[in-house]
Amino acid sequence: MTSIPAPIRPRRVLPGFSLTMGITLLYLTFIVLIPVLALVLRGAEIGPERFWAIVTAPRALAAFRVTLTAALIATIFNALYGLLMAWVLVRYEFPGKRVLDALMDVPFALPTAVAGLSLTALFSANGWFGAVLEPAGISIVYTIWGVALAMAFTSVPFVVRSVQPVLEQLDPALEQAAVTLGARPWTIFRRVVFPAILPSYLAGCTIAFARSLGEFGAIVFIAGNLPFRTEIAALLAYIRLEEYDYTGASAIALVLLLFALLLLGVSNLLQARAMRYRGNRP
Repeated sequence: MTSIPAPIRPRRVLPGFSLTMGITLLYLTFIVLIPVLALVLRGAEIGPERFWAIVTAPRALAAFRVTLTAALIATIFNALYGLLMAWVLVRYEFPGKRVLDALMDVPFALPTAVAGLSLTALFSANGWFGAVLEPAGISIVYTIWGVALAMAFTSVPFVVRSVQPVLEQLDPALEQAAVTLGARPWTIFRRVVFPAILPSYLAGCTIAFARSLGEFGAIVFIAGNLPFRTEIAALLAYIRLEEYDYTGASAIALVLLLFALLLLGVSNLLQARAMRYRGNRP
């Protein structure tokens, strides 16, 4: 009678599930959940009437309007430019491609204050670009367009890096089959490529929008921080802190947090529907 050898378990590089999950949840709790919970509790202490009075004050409403408008402009730009840049980096070979690919990550590595100073120097009246735009009546610095420009600079990599790997993994046979059926390039992109990248594309655009809502360092220099004109919500919360108005700062920050959570929820819903749509297609 032969004995059956005991199965040999492969050695794991990382610890087991329990330990790794515990470390992950512990890190998430201390870094993300506790600060968010503290902000929510701080906002709950204000009371609904006081909270509503703070967030509906004329200056606060103007700051929210400027923030949302500029973030929307930046996201529309990033949605178009980010998709185009991802397409160029994946579908074409040209000298300097690796350099261009690396430059896409510069906004991640560059301090946002440095980005704001650089953009202000370039688009001011005596800057390289401002010297051409100002005589034509186009003002960027100290306008909402400057706010949107700073937001777009810091958030465009999210769209590029979300779409790029999906394009790289897309099976070329799908497009070749469409070509054999007589489909034109635009039809192939609209019916084959774009539905495949849509979930990642929506995720990248949503994260870019959320990143724009929370941007601060790159905006304070180029915006001029003019109340009712270029003052963003994050800056108004910072001003309230400098005034020792912790209640006002907490209320404004809580509204921004709610915007971000709502945005992420909508993003997940859109991605789920897009993936379900792809799964139901023949």
